[in-house]
Amino acid sequence: MSAFEVEGGKKLKGEIVPQGAKNEALQIISAVLLTAETVKVTNIPDILDVNLLIELLSEMGVTIERPSRDTCIFTADNVDVDYLQSEAFRQKGGRLRGSVMIAGPMLARFGKAFIPRPGGDKIGRRPLDTHIIGFEKLGVKPDYNTGDNYFILDGKDMKGSYMLLNEPSVTGTANIVMAASMAEGTTTIYNAACEPYIQQLCGMLNRMGARISGIGSNLLTIEGVDRLGGTEHRLLPDMIEVGSFIGLAAMTQSAITIRSAGLDHLGQIPDKFRQMGIALVLEGDDIIVPEQELYTIQGNLDGSIPTIYDHPWPGFTPDLLSILLVVATQASGSVLIHQKMFESRLFFTDKLMDMGAQIILCDPHRAAVVGLARQRRLRGITMSSPDIRAGVALLIAALSAEGRSVIQNIEQIDRGYQYIDERLRRLGASVRRVN
Repeated sequence: MSAFEVEGGKKLKGEIVPQGAKNEALQIISAVLLTAETVKVTNIPDILDVNLLIELLSEMGVTIERPSRDTCIFTADNVDVDYLQSEAFRQKGGRLRGSVMIAGPMLARFGKAFIPRPGGDKIGRRPLDTHIIGFEKLGVKPDYNTGDNYFILDGKDMKGSYMLLNEPSVTGTANIVMAASMAEGTTTIYNAACEPYIQQLCGMLNRMGARISGIGSNLLTIEGVDRLGGTEHRLLPDMIEVGSFIGLAAMTQSAITIRSAGLDHLGQIPDKFRQMGIALVLEGDDIIVPEQELYTIQGNLDGSIPTIYDHPWPGFTPDLLSILLVVATQASGSVLIHQKMFESRLFFTDKLMDMGAQIILCDPHRAAVVGLARQRRLRGITMSSPDIRAGVALLIAALSAEGRSVIQNIEQIDRGYQYIDERLRRLGASVRRVN
């Protein structure tokens, strides 16, 4: 198992470009199954989770050309539907939570689908209820095989329907939209997720011939069509990488420019980092984070300690709360971090406390952070990455810490961040991958 060896305390400098959005990639690449025509996708992140999904499509019979690592040309004109019942699919699909995203396209085009028990981060319960209930509203008949731990979905009689989602799940919304795109009649989805990833998917489907309205709102209307055609699509910059690099610059007191950051699609991210006291300069589509000796958390208007929490879009994304928590450890001031969606995502704070951070883990969802205000630096330790986002948060902490840190289980980080060690070294970081 690989690890990162990090020598902390170095100021970084330079420019960095965020990879394509991982969460968008999993949806868009799954959507190529909706048509037998060619679909070209660019700005694909070269990361483990996305590459696993591309491998899975190849094993299903999709022809894939990869002229460069960030570009794929997909032609799904000879899909082996029976492969989805194989043990090979159950094992590979079970390694990747994103494999659930192929269910919607398979139901739309072939009238049946299979969902293995999903893998992914160990960040708490991530049930598939929204997906399955939404499919049922379209007339899909699900059958759960308890012995092999997978769903068998019969969608040969799908029809459009009104539905009110039990939660604005991004993957659930995407899956239902793709299934409804070729269902007979009109589907209305209320309480739909409206993240930029969903907007991008709906825009791509409309270019393929779908009829989706309400894009960007939580009320989507899909008029089913008989077939969809080919198209080209470019993925957005990954907003989670953008936020991670802002946090990196702040913690290491570095001057870093984030090029092509996709400012129009970042929502509250810049404002939340400014609330932490971090100076940001926005120029064109770039974010300049100047070197900053100290940053002060902005309190509430009545002088009380602020709370930063995650919320469905256009609220703050839960994927960046780990980064904000690390940033708060060296701020001047205090903040309560409230992770509403996942009950295990704050458990990495014990490692930060071992590094010297002042944190009280109130319960599985809330952590109070008292900033050290640069009066005492974090110290390097040996630790393990529990999930993708916490892993990068710990890497940022290690880069700011005094002394040497070892971060184990970095396969988790590789699942979400492209060549992160190489890119950080180009900024002057001392990060070495060891076995």
